[in-house]
Formats: sequence, C-alpha cells, structure tokens
Amino acid sequence: MAEAKKKKSWTRRAFIGAGVAAGGALVVGIAVRPGNPTDRLSPLVAKGEGEKLINAWVKIDADNIVTAIVPHVEMGQGIFTSLAQMLADELDADWSKVRILEAPADAKYSSSHIGREFLAPNLEVPEILEPTVSGSFLSLATAMTLQITGGSYSIRGTGQRAMRTAGAAAREMLVAAAASEWNVPVGELRTENSMILHDKSSKSATFASFAAAAAEQSLPAKPKLKSPKDYKLMGKAIARTDIPEKSNGSAIFGIDADLPGMKYAAVKAAPVVGATVEAIDAAAAKTMPGVLQILNMGDFVAVVADGYWQAEQALATIQATYSKTEGDGLDQDALFTRYATMLDEAGDTDGDVETEEGDVGEAFASAATKVEAEYKVPFLAHATMEPMNCTAWVRDGKCDVWSGTQSPLMARKTAAETTGIDIDNVAYHNAYLGGGFGRRSEMDVIIMSTRIAMATKYPVKMIWSREEDTMQDHYRPSATSRFQGGLDKDGKAVSWSNIHTHLFDPQEAPTVPYYNIANHKIRKIDVPTHLRFGPWRSVDHSQHGYFIESFVDEMAHAAGKDGYAFRRELLAGSPRHLKVLDTAAKMSGWDKPLPEGHGRGIAFVPSFGTIVAEVAEVDMTGKKPKVTTVYVAADPGFAVNPDGFAAQMESSVAYGLTAALYGEISVKDGAVQQSNFHDYPILRINEMPDVVVEIINGDHKRLGGAGEPGLPPLAPAVTNAIFAATGNRVRELPLSKVNFA
Repeated sequence: MAEAKKKKSWTRRAFIGAGVAAGGALVVGIAVRPGNPTDRLSPLVAKGEGEKLINAWVKIDADNIVTAIVPHVEMGQGIFTSLAQMLADELDADWSKVRILEAPADAKYSSSHIGREFLAPNLEVPEILEPTVSGSFLSLATAMTLQITGGSYSIRGTGQRAMRTAGAAAREMLVAAAASEWNVPVGELRTENSMILHDKSSKSATFASFAAAAAEQSLPAKPKLKSPKDYKLMGKAIARTDIPEKSNGSAIFGIDADLPGMKYAAVKAAPVVGATVEAIDAAAAKTMPGVLQILNMGDFVAVVADGYWQAEQALATIQATYSKTEGDGLDQDALFTRYATMLDEAGDTDGDVETEEGDVGEAFASAATKVEAEYKVPFLAHATMEPMNCTAWVRDGKCDVWSGTQSPLMARKTAAETTGIDIDNVAYHNAYLGGGFGRRSEMDVIIMSTRIAMATKYPVKMIWSREEDTMQDHYRPSATSRFQGGLDKDGKAVSWSNIHTHLFDPQEAPTVPYYNIANHKIRKIDVPTHLRFGPWRSVDHSQHGYFIESFVDEMAHAAGKDGYAFRRELLAGSPRHLKVLDTAAKMSGWDKPLPEGHGRGIAFVPSFGTIVAEVAEVDMTGKKPKVTTVYVAADPGFAVNPDGFAAQMESSVAYGLTAALYGEISVKDGAVQQSNFHDYPILRINEMPDVVVEIINGDHKRLGGAGEPGLPPLAPAVTNAIFAATGNRVRELPLSKVNFA
C-alpha cells in the first residue's frame, strides 16, 4: 500500500470557526490568522469534490455523519473513543454515526490545550479574551512543535478544553439555524441522536439539513457545556472503536507500512552510547543473498537488503570496532557507588531544594522516634511489543515517513531537519502504535531511517531487532533515595526529609503535599551518566511512588500502627483523598486475616490529576512472591469511559508488576547487558493477579489522567505486603534480586 492506514488526532485554536463544504457538510473548527493556508489539509477530512476545510476538528457531512478530528495517537489506551465520546455527547450526536480521524502532522494542529493545561490549568478568562489567550497558547505550542500524546493529558487537556467545546459549539449553531428556519424560539428546540426536534410542531430534521444555515450563525467562544446529569455518552462504557480491526488483523501499525519497491534495513549501533564506528569488516556480508548496501553511518551500521531477515543475518556477520568513550569502564555497582558518594557529599544542606517547610532539622532532632532508610531502583527499558521501526522514502526533493510515534509533528520536523528538505515537502504518515509508554516520543528511529533512505534509491523500512531495542533504549533512570523521618511520642509524623538522585518529570513527583507533615524538606542531586534517559510510564512517579510509600510504611511500623491507619492520620483534612484510601482498604477487606505466609500492603499516590490507592495481596509461601490480587481505588474526577479507565488501571498493574518483579537494565563496561526477553523478562499471563477496580467520580470539573496513575502505587503495595507476610523489608528493586528462601 502507498500509505499506512491513517488515524486520528486534533487541536485547539483561538476561537470556534465554521464553514460549509460543498455538498452541505458543516465544518466547525477554529478561526486562525488571516491568510493561514488550509488547502493541504482538505484531503484528510473533506473528501467531496470542491469541499473547503476551515481548519476543522468536527465535521458534519451531508449524510449526517459526524467526524471528530483528534490530535492524539492511539497506542492501546483507547483515547480515540473517549475523545470522540466527549465531542459527540456535547453535540448530542448519534454514536452509531460518529467517525474518528487523526489530525495530520501539521503546525496548525499543535497541542495547545496540553500546553494550557500544563502551564495554566486553572486559568479562566472572560469570553471576549478567550480568542487572545487561546491564540497565545497555540502560538507557543506551534513554536515548541508540540503535538504529543503523553503525560496522561489527552482527556484533561484536549478532551475537556477542546473536544467538548467543539461539540457544544456545533450544537448551538445548528439549533440556532433550525430556530431561524422554523421561526421558533431556540429554547423550544432539543437535539437527540443527530436530530433537531420541535415537539410543539412535531417537526424534526437531521443536523446535516441545517449545515449551510448553521455556518451563518454567530460563533460562540465559550458555548455552554453540559452538567453530568445531562450526559448521555460520557460516563458510559462504550466499546472502543479500535478493537474490531485489532481483533481481526486489519489494523495497520507502523511496522506494517508497505510500498512498491520497498527494501529493508537492519541496524546495529555502538554498544556504548557516545561511541562511533571506526571500522567494519563486511566481507562475508557482501556475499550474502539479497544484500544491497552496507552502510557505516558513523554511529551505527546498517545493512539494506531485499528482506528484513536477509539484512539481519548479514548484519550479524559484520565485525566492527568502536571508539573509546568516558563511559567504557562504568559498571552498575560503580554507578550506584557514585550516587552514594554524591549523596554523602551533599550532607544535610547541599543539593537543589525542591520543597521546604518548617524546621526539619529541629523537628527530627527532638523526635521521640527516628526512622531512616535508603532505597534503590535500576534503569528500566520500555519493551514495547512492536519493535521500533520507521519507513522512509527520500526522492526528488521530497520525503515521506511512515511510523507510529507519540509526536507526529515533531517526527515530521525531525525528518525535515535530517534530510535538509523543506518541511512543506515532508509528509509524515502516522499509524497505530504497538505500545508507546514514552518510548515513541523519542526521535532516534526517525533520524536513523531518514539517513538510511538518503543513502539509497528506494523506500526503506528500518526495523530494530529486539536486541537493539533493549540495548539502545532511552531508559527510565536508576536512582537512589534517602529518607529521615521523625515521630512524636504518640507516633505522629513530625518531620520528613528526603534527598534523591535525578528529577526529570513531573517536578512534583518527590513531593508529598497531600500528607499532613508540618516539617518537610526534599532535595535532589544530579549525577552524570552516559546512558540516555527518556520518559517511561508515569515518569518520575514510578520511582518516587515506590520510595515514598515504602518509607511511609516504615514510619507506620515504627509508630506501632498499620499502614492504612497511619496514612489516614496523614490525610486528615483531605476528605477526597481519604475516600480513595478508605475505598481501597474496604475493597480488600483490610482487617480480615489472611492465611499464614500471605500479606497485604497498601500504597497511596496521587499523580497526573488522579488519586489512586492500591492494596496488593501477596503469597509468600513459595520461593518467590506471588501477587494474587490487586485492589485499585481511583478518583479521576470523572471517568469518561469507565471500562476504558479500568482497563488502564489493569494495564498499569501489569506494567508496574513487570518492573517490580523483573525490571532491570544493568551496565558492564559501559554497555547494557540485557538484550531480549530471556534476560529482560516481562510478566507472563500465569503471573497476572486478579485486579479489582473501583472508580470514584469526585470532581467532574477537574479531570485526571488514566494511562499512568495506576502504576506508581503498585510496587510499594507489593513490597509492603511482603513485609506484612515475612517481616523483611525490600529496599531495592527488582524483587528477582532478593533471596526469599
């Protein structure tokens, strides 16, 4: 096929705009600066002859089909469905007639809503200023090439700020048009299932009937949104739109790109990051069948062949020598020693202060009970099921790229910069992602693929082997975190001090503002290392959730209280947080006894706008931990699609449990030691615990994320359960390194 199957994505602009496409299709979008061209976007959403697109994100066709255009990618999280639900509900659309289209990798589809949610989540302005404010965020997002799916921002950013607004605006415009044509008050009309109805006269008509007239109506900058009591689609467990084609095999992923005359490339980079390829011996590879080109690209070697297996087999015969780097002699133990040394040197005063309140030194010195602990976590790879891949074709001053990425606009810009071709002559074709978890927000495969394509005369599909995928990842950082905590004579926490290595994103991950501890101080130190870091599911919350909730449990034990009761005291005065914690405890039957050798552990981590508490039950009667059940209580504000939200909690448990049990990337002589699933294992189906999820809709105005917040509580809930069962504290992950005999 000439293009991988297109998907769906979208954006937010200065203010709502509309127009009529030929054939009567109503296009509702966003007004942009005068002269901003949109013709090149029309083929994506305006298929009829002569149709004109006005930067649209919702279209109502002449056949009454509603198309939602969304600027996020589908990587298994079900976001296409949830975002379309939000638009369709505000529009009162017939769900059976809703279609979804992913927006193109174009600057006009920058994720300005994510930027606004990140930088100014509580900013509300008068209607007259909304175009200016929204336009400013659009300009910022465009300058940053921001079109990304990540950070659990899709629902709380684009969905809440843009998708609902577009649907509500389109509905108001259609109703106004119908009221004018029927000469009836707007208040007498209602909408239902893509129809406008006037009960007094028994008149009814499709949305499409008023497309032309609706385009003449005033454009509301802030249309009225529904209250939860009026939701018809939001809050419903609607089946995901991407599942049928993923079930029958028709779904197209990046690795499925297929072009006439396409060739294949296998690659191998220098084992130590930063090294270059000094020389290669490719004598044997040159004689192998199907081999077309052998390329020394400086930082990696590539073999281009008629088939991928031919390229991979030839690559395996090539002998390469690499330059020396400062990282060559670094081993994992030496790296943790470096962490320890720098933490020691920081003492009680050095390091970057992230948050500080009260007098921690005095409170700790006068505490009746003092608790101290140190925790460690390793580097982690992403291990996406679809290996990293990219297909590129560079010819005649043009470049086309096919892949699955979390940042399509950045991928297009990267291809343009790599090839030196003007971005207007670069086309990026996104596809379904076979897992992302942050890995597919990096641009390394785009750069490598386009460089290879420049050195050939044909389109080339580059596929990383699983070994290359594991050894050349952008890893979740390893880290060490030290704590000191003080308790008064009644076992109440009076001081909290923490110093840790590294902090990337989000900045609040190490902080505990939800816990009522009067004196606290949190610091970080940066430790240089040659490995590449990148976002990993739940980012820094994945480390700090484990660190913080493990230490809270240690403080609880020192206070002579169980973990649940101790956390209840820390959350005093926060009823919404307490409800989540109480729900998880109740779900698990916290006070009910367990058989000998079994234990329960609890952990509480608010992140990405969602409050989550988890209780894990662990069977320690064997030679290693067996997690039998995980109870998840979560308050995302409002779950747009409860089934999809629960699935994300279950997915987070599986991903987090994989990391807790097995996840470890280690370094020897500067190179990553792990290479495939035999030494970087993932959770097997027989190890998957039962997962019970209860959703609490605590604040429909402030929605939280779903893809990441279920992960941070998992590891500490499990290790706290191990302590409950055995009396042994686990202060370093993964659990596979611990001898439980």
